[in-house]
Amino acid sequence: MTIITDPRCTAYHTPGHPEKPNRVSRTADLLKGQKSIPLNWDVPAEVSDAQLLRAHPQAHLDRLSVPEAFDGDTAWHPGIADHARRGVGGALKALDLCLSGEPAFSLLRPPGHHATRTHAMGFCYLGSQAIAALEAKARGKRVAILDFDVHHGNGTEDILRDQSGIAFASIHQHPCYPGTGTADVGNNCFNYPVAPRMERTVWRAAFLQALTRLKGTQPDVLGVSAGFDAYRGDPLAQGTLEREDFQWLGQQVRSFGVPAYALLEGGYSVDLPDLVLAFLLGWSQG
Repeated sequence: MTIITDPRCTAYHTPGHPEKPNRVSRTADLLKGQKSIPLNWDVPAEVSDAQLLRAHPQAHLDRLSVPEAFDGDTAWHPGIADHARRGVGGALKALDLCLSGEPAFSLLRPPGHHATRTHAMGFCYLGSQAIAALEAKARGKRVAILDFDVHHGNGTEDILRDQSGIAFASIHQHPCYPGTGTADVGNNCFNYPVAPRMERTVWRAAFLQALTRLKGTQPDVLGVSAGFDAYRGDPLAQGTLEREDFQWLGQQVRSFGVPAYALLEGGYSVDLPDLVLAFLLGWSQG
């Protein structure tokens, strides 16, 4: 398994904001020090404008260079366009590796699954997962995208809606930010909302329903938007998952039976590094 990261992604921050640089740096430190999984390390791929323009219009790419906040949660930072582009590069490198037979996890920030076709929002600037899915489609692959972040992957859904050969499924808390994801959208976006503080068994059942539906689309590759904020100790939602649930999630990705890659989305508790390790343990060892 390969971890894709770049220390430059920790170079921006907003004081007091939950999407902190140490989400990546502490996780990278733990993964480098652990002995349970042999890991390779790599850096993001270069990203072409053509790859970005499959998902976003030029006006959105230009807006990333305008020094004004996008919303109350999503600040503008010097160089944020480059940071977001490297996040896309991590997704594309992860896709490349998985298609060559090696599972890969992109450990970068900013996350991407809230970025819609035309707007940055929810700490996200470019739709990294959606861009990777469209790249896989351009290579002739059928794609399934599984999002288990506690917040609905509204941006990924917006970009991929009604894309032939791509299926998207999101398991998320509702009500919760961004307030979407209460029903299926288009002919390929499947939503599984779970109420706040719901029992873990209910969440797992919803996850398995989503996974079964994705399997039914007969994909060649599985992309995972791995958010760790459905954890019981996360400050931004009211999830109930434990560490063992994230290891179980990794096992489900492994058992899906097609090449897979994953990207870090949310997860804001101090336990994030250990939750990521648990997911990778399940994924690598079954």
